[in-house]
Amino acid sequence: MSAIRSAAGEAAVSAPAGATVRTSAGPAVNTPAGASPGAAVRRHWSEHGLVFIAPFLLVYGLFLLWPLLSGIGMSLRSDNIAGTGGEFIGLDNYAEALQDAGVWSSLWNTVWFTVLSTVPLVVTGLVLALLAHHLSCVQWLWRLSWFAPFLLPSGVVGLLFLWVIYPSDFGFADQALASLGLHPGIGWLTDERYAMLSIVLTTVWWTVGFNFLLYLAALQAIPRHLYEAAALDGAGPRHRLRHITLPMLRTTTGVIVVLQILASLKIFDQVYIMTGGGPDDATRPILQYVYQAGFTGYRIGYASAVSYVFFALILIVSLVHLRLSRRTREENAR
Repeated sequence: MSAIRSAAGEAAVSAPAGATVRTSAGPAVNTPAGASPGAAVRRHWSEHGLVFIAPFLLVYGLFLLWPLLSGIGMSLRSDNIAGTGGEFIGLDNYAEALQDAGVWSSLWNTVWFTVLSTVPLVVTGLVLALLAHHLSCVQWLWRLSWFAPFLLPSGVVGLLFLWVIYPSDFGFADQALASLGLHPGIGWLTDERYAMLSIVLTTVWWTVGFNFLLYLAALQAIPRHLYEAAALDGAGPRHRLRHITLPMLRTTTGVIVVLQILASLKIFDQVYIMTGGGPDDATRPILQYVYQAGFTGYRIGYASAVSYVFFALILIVSLVHLRLSRRTREENAR
């Protein structure tokens, strides 16, 4: 594009003022008397470029910039759910949020869920992708069966696992334990020791298919001649996995880890359906606290402030990953 503009500018400079400049890069441009021909060509392209990006700018401003600025404005006011009766209170909502024990406990639950779920989701996705990549029979069946749960809506997944781990004779898990002679009646969703683990198990079963698909695509992109050369040198499957497969998947693993952390920090659906944040708010994530503050407590301004505190947490995680990734690339370049 820069070469096209340079050629167009050079052609325009040689044209007299007031003449019609026709370039190979676009339609004719009328050069007004007394104006620089090169400036006319640049103005022509800038005008047409603005036309092309105008739809994106409109959507970007309408669905991202405006909600962002509007939310910041609400966080500085004492607005209620009806949007009436609010007044400007400055940073009082933020000060209250930083002193609210409910905010910190919900943030801790969110971070704890992220820690518990990220490693199993990454490792399980890698193992399933390796199995599907090396299995020689009915590969389409394995790929479909491992990716299919990811296509289910969150409501279906929540109700399905409610039926599986319901803490009574109705639950499938308790019936299976009783048939094995083990003591049933474990409070999978009513005991603080097991509630979060049950949510993690549900999430791993539900969303691991996405990581599996990314890993499978990365495995198929590894050149086969690397494995052939390693086999000729006497490298076994374990050495090929350690010295070829895992290093070649390093970039994909980094992307998956970041996407998984961001997705886990935004947990809401399965917790709201399965436990409602209980028992005793032991599984309540920060997004559910925002929902309760805004739509149950009718404090939209305060809920907006809490959501921006959470946004700051996600921003910090993203910046830390960006810094680590840049440092890793610099070290590899050396």
